[in-house]
Amino acid sequence: MLNNKADTIEEYILKRLKQNADRQIELKRTVLADEISCAPSQISYVLSTRFTADRGFVVESRRGLGGYIRIALITDEFDRKQILYQEMIEQIDENTPFAQVKSMINFLLNNKLITRREAELIAQMSANLYQSEADKKISSEERAKLIRSVFVTLANIT
Repeated sequence: MLNNKADTIEEYILKRLKQNADRQIELKRTVLADEISCAPSQISYVLSTRFTADRGFVVESRRGLGGYIRIALITDEFDRKQILYQEMIEQIDENTPFAQVKSMINFLLNNKLITRREAELIAQMSANLYQSEADKKISSEERAKLIRSVFVTLANIT
């Protein structure tokens, strides 16, 4: 038995994905909310917490009158890793705090995508780049570019 509205939404989406041979669906947030009798924000919550790249999903969302939600299940392990790395790369910019980079590194380590040694090296290099930025030796744009390049390298050797 389903525990709550989030479980109902997840189950509905998974059922629809299984019904499609290409494991991809396109939904309208408001139509889905009406069908399940929930708020559109509940659907957004389920998508952001349960349909993530590390669980093998790609979610594309466009809001507005012509808005839609496209959800795809990626079954190939290589593709899943590439999507995960791409999402991380896209999150790293001039405003990304060190804690977020450290969290990404820990995620990769905990999911055995990198070794402890690699995690420590990447974390130390990142910390040094943030310190260099604080010391005005490099710009935040340069720091972000260098950290992104590490994640690009990881994606390329996966």
